[in-house]
Amino acid sequence: MRGPGDQRRRSGRGAQAAAGAVEAREAAAAAFYDMDQAQKYIDGRVTVFEDLDAKAAAPARREFSGLAEAADAASVAYISVLDAHDLDDRDRSPAEYDAARRAFVASTERLQHITRNLNGFAERLAPQMARLESALDQLPPRLTAARDAVAAADTAVAAAKEAGMDAAEPEAELERARQVLAQLGSQGLGGLGLDGAIRKADEVREIAERAREAAAELPQMAQKVRNSLASARTRVDVVANRAGPVREAMRILVRGYSQSCWQDLKGAPESIEAAVTRARERLNEASAYAARTEWRQAQQALTAARTELNAADRRAGQVTGRVDELKAVAEDPSRPAESVHFAVRDAQRLAMSQPGGPAPRHAQVLDSLVERLERAPDRLTGAHPDYWAYLQELESIKTTAGDVVARIRAERAQQG
Repeated sequence: MRGPGDQRRRSGRGAQAAAGAVEAREAAAAAFYDMDQAQKYIDGRVTVFEDLDAKAAAPARREFSGLAEAADAASVAYISVLDAHDLDDRDRSPAEYDAARRAFVASTERLQHITRNLNGFAERLAPQMARLESALDQLPPRLTAARDAVAAADTAVAAAKEAGMDAAEPEAELERARQVLAQLGSQGLGGLGLDGAIRKADEVREIAERAREAAAELPQMAQKVRNSLASARTRVDVVANRAGPVREAMRILVRGYSQSCWQDLKGAPESIEAAVTRARERLNEASAYAARTEWRQAQQALTAARTELNAADRRAGQVTGRVDELKAVAEDPSRPAESVHFAVRDAQRLAMSQPGGPAPRHAQVLDSLVERLERAPDRLTGAHPDYWAYLQELESIKTTAGDVVARIRAERAQQG
């Protein structure tokens, strides 16, 4: 039979066991709180990471998902332990308190282990987040610059329209800038990512700046078109007046020189007149566009007119220049050959200066050039010598000599 001392000892052990169980429960609650806070914080950081750079954040989200699953399982297990051990029940035995303590201790260790894993993950994530958040500082000024550029473009387009200019093109660009800006506002970082948002902001600014510049150029373009129209009309008359001298030059060529001297120029007067006609048509188009304040189209028509006039000018110069060339060679056939002689000699001297003498491949080409140069005057025979063929042969010899010089120098550069 047990006496009062046994009851006191049992009560003492029960109180001690209860105190140990309560202490373990409080430690588990603190561990649960720490884990829960870490999980929520890191979930938020990963979400921010995804907003800033969804592609780079994908591996982090996958890793965190695994950690979150472990944390959720530990939370369920902790709550189960909490429900299974009601320490407020005074009828519990010391053994039951001891079992509760062990269960809470095990739960605490599990919760703390997962918290350490979460914190380790957060430490690995921190450098990437720091870099992204540093880059995030660039976005507000980029957005401000974009909005300022749109406002400036809007002012420039409005001013151009008030001045009576056709501002359709810059206005269309401005509208495109507004659309991209609206897209940036609607999608934000969550839809575009940090890099995408910065690119969109820069795109808005660039489009808006082009629109502003185009609108600002309209008054200048208008004056430029007016001045160009006046000068182009004068030039049309000048070029048109060259058709007569070209016809006379062609008559001289046909009467005084062999067919090969002028065959490639045949039809030059007619082509010049046709180009002048087309240039006048483009100028009339430019005037019509200018009357409607469509300055960009007027500028394009003016450019087309100038292209026609330049072609006509070149053709006229070819004909009159051919006459001058042929007259000069007819008076002194040896004169154009002098520069060719010098070119061949220079190539020969360079080839001879190579270590071991000239390379056979270069020597053969240069020897053939000397022979061709000696035979070139043979073309100048008959009542109507082919002076043009003579000049072309000289030019071919000179060009080939220059090619040899270039090859020798390139080979020396590779060797040395």
